Amino acid sequence: MRSHIPITEHIHYVGASDRETDLFEGLWPLPRGVSYNAYIIDDSKVALIDTVKGNRFEAWLASVREVLAGRDPAYVVVNHMEPDHSGSLRQLIEIFPGITIVGNRKTAEFLDSLYGIRENVKIVGDGESLDLGMHKLSFHFMPMVHWPESMATYESTNKVLFSNDAFGGFGAPGGGIFDDEVDVSFFEDEILRYFSNIVGKYSQMVLKAIDKLGSLEIGVIAPSHGPVWRKNPNWIVDRYRRWSAHEAEEGVVVAYASMYGNTSKMMEAVARGLSDEDVCRVRIHDVSRTHVSYLIRDAWRFRGLILGSPTYDAGLFPAMEHFVGLLEHKKLTRRVLGLFGSFGWSGGGVKSLVEFAKKMSWIPVEPVVEARLAPSGEDLDRCFELGRSVVRSVKAGE
Repeated sequence: MRSHIPITEHIHYVGASDRETDLFEGLWPLPRGVSYNAYIIDDSKVALIDTVKGNRFEAWLASVREVLAGRDPAYVVVNHMEPDHSGSLRQLIEIFPGITIVGNRKTAEFLDSLYGIRENVKIVGDGESLDLGMHKLSFHFMPMVHWPESMATYESTNKVLFSNDAFGGFGAPGGGIFDDEVDVSFFEDEILRYFSNIVGKYSQMVLKAIDKLGSLEIGVIAPSHGPVWRKNPNWIVDRYRRWSAHEAEEGVVVAYASMYGNTSKMMEAVARGLSDEDVCRVRIHDVSRTHVSYLIRDAWRFRGLILGSPTYDAGLFPAMEHFVGLLEHKKLTRRVLGLFGSFGWSGGGVKSLVEFAKKMSWIPVEPVVEARLAPSGEDLDRCFELGRSVVRSVKAGE
């Protein structure tokens, strides 16, 4: 059985799946694994497109050797220097010392800093071309998607875009690698979780990159993570465009914390208010028990966001503080916001949420509900009304 997968007659997938790493970047859980996609163009001059994380080097090298059939590659194109893509470079040049590394000036700086590599580096400019024989590559800079050296490589003969982290996502393919071979719905949540947590802060740069790449005739999108898009590449471009523009779907996320069950009672009243207004897409998360990457994903997906927190040390509950801090850092915009919470001897939780709303330029939907110690019947009625009001604002597109 071949370890490489043909994309075209002379372009092959030689990537590797990783179902053993628990945390991507030491932060993001990988319950469905992740793929490190790499490619090889078999031509008069053979070019590798990116490498893989160091822990998958042997499997990747076996696939590369299978295509090379005893030849040496002329080039390795480095679209992105993050070690999950460049982590095999040092081992690669030890095996093929004559290979030329292709990248931009920032790539060259990072090669030196990360790996001490200074020799056999070809620096290319934005839009510059490289002739392999039957195939011609061109390089298109995409700074801050999501590192400053990020670029895409376009192969014009077969109209293949090697897009590095753009258009990628979490999830290891189960056998097939193409969008017409896999369950795309399985990947969609993981692609959005990847986008919102890894790339989302740089949304404006993603939009610029999409516009820039729009001048190319693209038949296949081959990213560095997730499926290869050959049947419907517009599917992934459309989603990246919408997510980068902070467009949202109709639905509501409720993220709450509760120490002794009182704020949880308020959440249940809010949820009943949501259902009373017949909203079918509701996601409820206890921030103490749900990893923050899933909270960010759902906040990115849905127009309504309701936050509920008890007061802790005269401020926000720590897990909630972490969540809203990341939302602020990632600069999410245009959300309908509801707020509720509780306090004991002094307030601070809801006040902190109101301050967060001001920083985000979001206007909380009324009523903002704060209960002292245990919520009263009146407090719960107001929570019910809060849920109803948020749904009305979501449906009105406010």
